[in-house]
Amino acid sequence: MAARIVSYVMSGGVGSRLWPLSREDNPKQFHDLSGGGSMLAQTLRRLKAGGDGAWPVYLIGSERHAERLRNDLVDIELSGGRAIFEPVGRNTAAAVAVAALQTLAAHGDELVLVVPSDHAITTDADFWATVEAGADAAAAGRLVVFGVKPDHPETGYGYIEVAASEGTASDVLRFVEKPDLETARSYLEAGNFFWNTGIFLFRAGAMRDAFLALQPEIWQGAERALEEATSDLSGIYLPLAVYEQVPSISVDYAIMEKASGIAMVPAGFRWNDLGSWQSLLDIGETDGNGNVVIGDVLAFDTIHSYLRSEGRLLSVIGMKDVAIVATQDATFVAPIAESQNVKKVVERLEQSGRLETRFTPAHDRVLVAGAHRRRVSHWLFEETLPLWSTAGIDRRHGGFHEALDFAGKPLARPKRMRTMARQVYAFAVARARGWQGPADEIIAHGIDFIATRGRSDNGGWVRVLDVDGSVVDPVEDAYDHACVLLALAHAHLSGNPDAERLGRETFSFVDRHLEDERLTGFLEAAGERGVRRSNPHMHLLEAFLAWYDATGERAHLRRASRIIDLFRHRFFDPDSWTVGEYFNDDFTPVAGEKGQWTEPGHHFEWASLLVDFADKTGQSDLVGMARKLYASAVANGLNRSTGLAYGAVSRSGMPLDLVSRSWPQAEAIKAAMALDGAAGPDLKPEVEARVGRLFRWHIDPAPTGLWIDRVDEKGRSVASEVPASIFYHLVFALTRYLDKTEAAG
Repeated sequence: MAARIVSYVMSGGVGSRLWPLSREDNPKQFHDLSGGGSMLAQTLRRLKAGGDGAWPVYLIGSERHAERLRNDLVDIELSGGRAIFEPVGRNTAAAVAVAALQTLAAHGDELVLVVPSDHAITTDADFWATVEAGADAAAAGRLVVFGVKPDHPETGYGYIEVAASEGTASDVLRFVEKPDLETARSYLEAGNFFWNTGIFLFRAGAMRDAFLALQPEIWQGAERALEEATSDLSGIYLPLAVYEQVPSISVDYAIMEKASGIAMVPAGFRWNDLGSWQSLLDIGETDGNGNVVIGDVLAFDTIHSYLRSEGRLLSVIGMKDVAIVATQDATFVAPIAESQNVKKVVERLEQSGRLETRFTPAHDRVLVAGAHRRRVSHWLFEETLPLWSTAGIDRRHGGFHEALDFAGKPLARPKRMRTMARQVYAFAVARARGWQGPADEIIAHGIDFIATRGRSDNGGWVRVLDVDGSVVDPVEDAYDHACVLLALAHAHLSGNPDAERLGRETFSFVDRHLEDERLTGFLEAAGERGVRRSNPHMHLLEAFLAWYDATGERAHLRRASRIIDLFRHRFFDPDSWTVGEYFNDDFTPVAGEKGQWTEPGHHFEWASLLVDFADKTGQSDLVGMARKLYASAVANGLNRSTGLAYGAVSRSGMPLDLVSRSWPQAEAIKAAMALDGAAGPDLKPEVEARVGRLFRWHIDPAPTGLWIDRVDEKGRSVASEVPASIFYHLVFALTRYLDKTEAAG
């Protein structure tokens, strides 16, 4: 072949038709489905065979799968090509535009070959011979597609209708979407319809001209993204703020169905897009009964079936023409001819916010409920509460110390109102759980300190006190008032004589100074307008629900309902299943990275609060939203090396803060427990896994009664102190764990 070809592999899909094996966090291109390694690795090696291995090969994939992609590239040299990482999926049109742009910039107006990453193709020689057959048409400026002559009426593929031709390439008359069975039969009989492989060959300049004529917005957006991209040794990283603005549409719809003069070359190789369990049965190695058997499977009197187990023993008797696929947390069973319809299952699971479409469970999940009870109880009641009830209390100046060092000694830090309140709350919760220490005296000590030192002139609470109790920051902050209200509710339940009065005074201040008179919601601080956050509202919701528990007064549920309304209509994004953090004064999302910022820990907190509110009011649809929040956080917000939640990720799942703090892990425990009792999947193994990871990474490596608050992406401690503000997260999550697993203990 005279012309050089620059190849691009598109690796951004999910492969939901192969659920439950293929999922959002582990799509089908990373699986070995036909032998010989992952589908992605096989595709890269096939492209490397062109031009005696000297032609450039590029990979376009999701940044959230960057580590997996790098693993598949370990022993594959791209010969002048690079990995290009998309921060968010924008379908195939954007990827093809990026391929043409990168080729023009780095190689000139060369031929470009774009292929999917997850198709099974026969020998490299047959593949490249077919590509060579289309090279002349592509060099002449035509967009070339490759079609496979159908041998049966397939409803799972798109089709290409071509005009009769005596040459190598035929003129394309039209592209046809996946047909019903009767239509597919008519296509087979007609003889001029071919299966669309989704493989394209074109001159970079020709594709540029097509985009500029038909989809200039896509081309210009991709061009800006490449211009502003960053790069390092691992690849080129497209910027989220620019790339997310590129329209999301397939190249078939955007270009191929609208462009003129498209040519099709018949494939001289066997091809299968591995888009169904039927297709895996077709290509797999079968036993004497025509079954493909993978994993721990015992089959009797079963013929022509696809049987796969990813874990436990799968036993099958007397079946014919079925697909049975069992993973650790899901099993799919269907007649092999109906296996394409797995999408109906996936759609229903997506609608209800189930985890099983997005997250592949870890192999080390503990299956026994309450497995960590003894360790949790000892750490709480024998190690932690004794330490913080002594070393954590400032007996000289009042209140509580803001932090301890790793020797358990107090550090001189200004005292935040939220920390003072949270310590009161934590000891009230411990008292309710049966702790025999001096809880009443500690609660009274904390309330006396904030009541005598921390009141504002308006009857609210100041933000920060100095070590000696003098006011450092007098701002009346909504977040702090939420924490004070939460503490006072639990102090009231514990019998503190001042808690109810202080609570009512605080509510009066909130109503007069923090409520937004124009909109449902609350100001960040008294008299302060500008950027709003969802987080203070979440903590106010927590406080309102606590006061309803403490008093039974429905006025507190009405307050909570206003925040739930904001969650439904402003904070929650139903497309990405995420909660935004930063909003404009009118509760529209802010622009830029802050508008994309989400925190897995807050997803977990919201999830447990939504279930609590649903239990109190009967608004059961909130449970589905809570599941979606949990699923989103687990699928997109976890460090796969440690299993811990990242500090922050974008709405599309890109890590923004790689540090894992201890409090999100505690909130994950609370959320899993809340959802386990909410008429959904059994999350008891998930609860145990979350408790295990909290102790593995944050508690067990720390001195007695303390914790490692900050762990980096490699699992290494980056903590310099032990913040007291985390105490309340740990106490509440772990006491609730003891309550929930009491029967198992």
